[in-house]
Amino acid sequence: MPFVQSEGVRIYAESTGTGTPIVFVHEFAGDYRNWENQVRFFARKHQCITFNARGYPPSDVPEDVEQYSQALAVEDIASVLRHFGVERAHIIGLSMGGYATLNFGLAHPEMALSLVVTGAGHGSDPDKRMQFLHDSSELADRLIKLGMQEGIVHYANSPIRRRYKEKDPRGFEEFNRQFAEHSAIGSSLTTRGCQLRRPTIYGLEAGLRVMDIPTLVVTGDDDEPCLEPALFMKRCIPDARLWVVPRTTHPVNLEEPEMFNRVVSDFISDVEYKHRSK
Repeated sequence: MPFVQSEGVRIYAESTGTGTPIVFVHEFAGDYRNWENQVRFFARKHQCITFNARGYPPSDVPEDVEQYSQALAVEDIASVLRHFGVERAHIIGLSMGGYATLNFGLAHPEMALSLVVTGAGHGSDPDKRMQFLHDSSELADRLIKLGMQEGIVHYANSPIRRRYKEKDPRGFEEFNRQFAEHSAIGSSLTTRGCQLRRPTIYGLEAGLRVMDIPTLVVTGDDDEPCLEPALFMKRCIPDARLWVVPRTTHPVNLEEPEMFNRVVSDFISDVEYKHRSK
């Protein structure tokens, strides 16, 4: 298996295709398999790199909460790039991966050709912050107590995934089946070390206002917790575009794969054209 060494942890990673590199960063409930539709599309012209975050087998599952953080998630992306000899890449992330993508742009702007930040911001709105922290803490406890199969039932069927279930019941079932295969310890510690401790989107304002990276912010119009953060990112990031996807909830790339691929492909093509023109 192809493993990357990152901060003392082995990260499972795959590379497919050739061309300008794209790195895909998965969400909390997902893993590298959730990007299959994107890899099949983009690998025709690009090197596509997918990986599993720490805590997500076959990547290592550290049992110390201090081995999980937003900063470490960012450094894991950098380690994956270095492992494959990539100096700069387009970075695409969803949800937890969207947070990591955004923070990667702040920490390593020299390594990012562009950013696609999708479904990021859950837990950022001040009026929902305490509820998010409470729910996340309960989820972390539930996963350890009940295991993945039972512990994820409420989370997997939350309102921010209802359109996915409506549009693609077969895909929704596969998604939850794969989610249930994750490590309860890894998922619980990811929640405690990363989601409960990371800065909100609003807390990144100073860095976002000076971040000189072309950025596509994506959110479903039915992904309520991420709408205001998406608008905030659009208003702060100097070279940001905002795409609000109609009748769509959280996992945009899974709910609307063809549309997602087309819009992101156009964005990347535009970024590369402008880069060549300089």
